[in-house]
Amino acid sequence: MSLIQSINPWNGEILKEFLPTGPEEIEERTALAQKVFQSWKNFPLKNKSTLLKSAGRVLRERKEEFAQIISLEMGKVIKESRAEVEKCAWACDFYAEKSADFLTPELISLPDGKKAKVIFQPLGVILAVMPWNFPFWQVFRFAAPTLMAGNVGILKHASNVPQCALAIQSVFEEAGFPPGVFQSFLMDSKATLSLLEDSRIKAVSLTGSEKAGAAVASTAGKHIKKSLLELGGSDPFVVLKDADIDLAAETAAKARMINFGQSCIAAKRFIVEESVYEEFLEVFIQKIKGLKQGNPLDESSDFACMARPDLAQELYVQVKKSVDLGAKLILGGSAPIKESAAFSPTILTDIPKDSPAFSEELFGPVATIFKVKSAEEAIQIANSTEFGLGASLWTKDLERGELLSSKIESGAVFLNAMVASHPWLPFGGIKKSGYGRELSRQGILEFVNQKTVYLG
Repeated sequence: MSLIQSINPWNGEILKEFLPTGPEEIEERTALAQKVFQSWKNFPLKNKSTLLKSAGRVLRERKEEFAQIISLEMGKVIKESRAEVEKCAWACDFYAEKSADFLTPELISLPDGKKAKVIFQPLGVILAVMPWNFPFWQVFRFAAPTLMAGNVGILKHASNVPQCALAIQSVFEEAGFPPGVFQSFLMDSKATLSLLEDSRIKAVSLTGSEKAGAAVASTAGKHIKKSLLELGGSDPFVVLKDADIDLAAETAAKARMINFGQSCIAAKRFIVEESVYEEFLEVFIQKIKGLKQGNPLDESSDFACMARPDLAQELYVQVKKSVDLGAKLILGGSAPIKESAAFSPTILTDIPKDSPAFSEELFGPVATIFKVKSAEEAIQIANSTEFGLGASLWTKDLERGELLSSKIESGAVFLNAMVASHPWLPFGGIKKSGYGRELSRQGILEFVNQKTVYLG
């Protein structure tokens, strides 16, 4: 049985090694989850709320410890890791405070004078398959509403962040949740699909790649189980000629480089009207060049490295193929050193339609810039992708901006702002970016039985 390694991508150091969760332990702990669900589903909501508030407190008290683990395991700079832990605590507080309202039965008055109501009941054991790029946030935005709804959770985290997986379980344990309400299993994809086939698993939430999403969704579908998918994105960042160009370009640099570009909702395609194209590009390049690379634990570092050497190599191949097909390289683009996760921020223009940079998700610090003649052409290019997660649109004419936003094919559009996930706002995509919604009230209703009770 191969060990699961926690490796620092900044220097290649093996931090820790773990034994995978074996078949017997998976069975034993799945049985525990099923058993504790029988009591947890009837646990008073106010008591659940108290426990989730406690989880938020644990996150804040151990913020530095958790931030260090995040930065060491996947290369996120320490200031972003701290912000991620704080955001998780925010999600805990949000659902602790709002779940009672979200789960209040809905009364329906019928035309004949009769009444009915919709009540919300938990499904059972929910499997979460989560990625490495936001190793705490992705989990807590699933766990907080799912547990408050009365479900219990099993986490299969990305194999390169095992310390994060175990640390997250420790948060719930320290907060006082009953044993088995939330557990982390260290297992591979084969064991994950096998577990999903288990009748005790009632639904699955996955954030990750198209390939992983297709495998999980097909297995869930085969067994008639609910699935929620949050997959890739190739988010457009549309800048119209009447926008605040300096602010747009400054925000664009941040939107592309946050988490070193390793974010599904990071802006990736910058679509700019030609009359302000050069002005935007000049400021954008200046802001990217002004960022400092360094050790992820260095307080002054703006970015460090990608999460794994193979990811850096894959991104370089996409860039090289695009340049070979005619894309113009105006910043970066150098090949990563063998076995290194380091990568140079890169900007491409004049993107051919048959190149990877036009049609594929570039999951890292590579920006593609498009010059357009009109807002209509901008929307056309924004929609010329198989993805549809988020989009950003910049204009001082808010009425027109809102109208154009309705024409963009995505799960969210942010006017004059960077796309972000927020506990108050539904989060999810369309097309190959997946389906279902996380966060807000919709997030807690994804994994409940919305039962109609007719009151005849």
